[in-house]
Amino acid sequence: MDILKEKIVTDGKVYPGNVLKVNSFLNHLIDVKLVTEMGKEFKRLYNDCEVTKILTIEASGIGLACVTAQFFDCPVLFAKKESTSNLSSNVYRTGIHSYTHGNDYQATIEKDFLKAEDKVLIIDDFLASGEALNGLIDLCAQASAEVVGCGIAIEKSFQPGGKELRAKGVRVESLAMVSSMENGKIEFDN
Repeated sequence: MDILKEKIVTDGKVYPGNVLKVNSFLNHLIDVKLVTEMGKEFKRLYNDCEVTKILTIEASGIGLACVTAQFFDCPVLFAKKESTSNLSSNVYRTGIHSYTHGNDYQATIEKDFLKAEDKVLIIDDFLASGEALNGLIDLCAQASAEVVGCGIAIEKSFQPGGKELRAKGVRVESLAMVSSMENGKIEFDN
């Protein structure tokens, strides 16, 4: 998706540790026109999958997931990273390691919101090691819900997550695949 790649090059910032900051348009300040185009592209890619629910994880993927859900006319469900007093004890739970934050956490979803009859499209802003997506896929498996695929804004193809998920048979569609960030220069696969 050329418009996204252009935005990454012009506004993205590379930080030590292979961190790509896109918080000026995707996951802090949100460029709604850009995200809308991304949602349309996910609809085009997964149009034939009969999606009944969009799933993401808090917090960075929620905006993209909500915009995308409008095109599928379905609800968005997001996994919570922390237990809160208003979360029931009737939950699916999975452990996830955060590459960005360097910690482990439990992601939870209330069982009432994810059912066996759901056809789930997972949407997220980044794919690097694949930990978050594997956790979301595990939550769907606990509910016996079908994962029809994963829609990713930016995949770091030089990290193993995408390759490993595809090797397991998971359909992953990434709108921009970053192949390198050497010396602060961002390069793409596609």
